[in-house]
Amino acid sequence: MFIDSHCHLNFPELSNKIDLIQDSMHINRVTHALVANVGKKSIDSLISLVSKHNNLLASIGTHPEYDVDEEFSIDEICSIASLNKKIVAIGETGLDYYKCKDYLELQRERFRIHIRAARILGFPLIVHTRSSAIDTIKILKEEKADEVGGVMHCFTESWDVAKEAIDLNFFISISGIVTFKNAFAVHELALKVPLDKLLIETDSPYLSPEPYRGKLNDPSNVIYVAKKISELRNIDIEEVGKHSTKNFFDLFKISP
Repeated sequence: MFIDSHCHLNFPELSNKIDLIQDSMHINRVTHALVANVGKKSIDSLISLVSKHNNLLASIGTHPEYDVDEEFSIDEICSIASLNKKIVAIGETGLDYYKCKDYLELQRERFRIHIRAARILGFPLIVHTRSSAIDTIKILKEEKADEVGGVMHCFTESWDVAKEAIDLNFFISISGIVTFKNAFAVHELALKVPLDKLLIETDSPYLSPEPYRGKLNDPSNVIYVAKKISELRNIDIEEVGKHSTKNFFDLFKISP
């Protein structure tokens, strides 16, 4: 079986197609999906969505691209997470210096708040990093994020950065980008990340893998991520599914 460790099923492109998506997930043996929160305004609808489905889980956090009106305080994160058993992680949080160059200090302070909340709760982190690897690793170290660990989601940085993250108790999650012909850095990651540190994801509705590139993505397509990784590593796809599934349950402290 397979698990989508990061998606956005509550986004409008997908939220009105949940039954069809669940059917597709069942056909492709995708048993669970984690729906990542991106800001304060969507947390209530996200919790409402996942509460209706036994195989959906949630996180709480503010994406680095989002404005200050989407901000959570530490107390808000801890209170909401403590009251909702479906919330198993803090994030999506982190740094994005590619799209968001105008408010770097805000991003860094927000990231620190999320890490501190995760340490209070004992929850793993879901980390977004783009063109910001040096500061991401620096802040993870300074805030002692290794105490809770987490996942570097949709990871596209170098193998050297991946090794630093793994040393900090983080898993590496690979998305549909691995199926793209010229995604050489992600191909290298797919080969080198230890199987006991590997997660797979769709980041849907974005980043549809081949053969569906350019079309709407959903969690059922995570099987194509697993397939490409198995081809690169010359192992059976079931091995990718077995390890990434166990890693998911272990990281998010879920009983299968």
